[in-house]
Amino acid sequence: MVTAEFARIAPDVKLGKDVKIYAFVNLYGCEIGDETKVGTFVEIQKGAKIGKRVKVSSHTFICEGVTIEDEVFIGHGVMFINDKYPRSATASGQLQTEADWECVPTLIKQGASIGSNSTILCGVTIGEAAIIGAGSVVTKDVPAATIVAGVPARVLRKVDLTK
Repeated sequence: MVTAEFARIAPDVKLGKDVKIYAFVNLYGCEIGDETKVGTFVEIQKGAKIGKRVKVSSHTFICEGVTIEDEVFIGHGVMFINDKYPRSATASGQLQTEADWECVPTLIKQGASIGSNSTILCGVTIGEAAIIGAGSVVTKDVPAATIVAGVPARVLRKVDLTK
């Protein structure tokens, strides 16, 4: 494991072999698989699971409830969301706690690629070898080996897996 100066890695983080972590990273309560690279200014929250040989580019936020399988590419500034109805306070005006909301899981399957500045809403599955175009907002499941892009993301075509 290689860690950079100014990285905060909580003691409850499970790191695989040969994980590379760059500066200004915040990791807590997550699992990161072998040979994964985590770029600068990334936060990975508790309960997130990152597979082997994943590349997480800089300025990305991976929240609780996100599972990323092996060999996935996450571009710069990708944001994951885990709450369908986010609120700061309860109906009575009290600041919300973990007991006041439901964490909705998201799954990114093996070999998928997510373009820079994309937002992935909770509750979706992105299929094997799918490609998400830069700047997309993914609001529903993406089939395997499919390219989607746009706001909201729409199917453009199938991926040629022979290349």
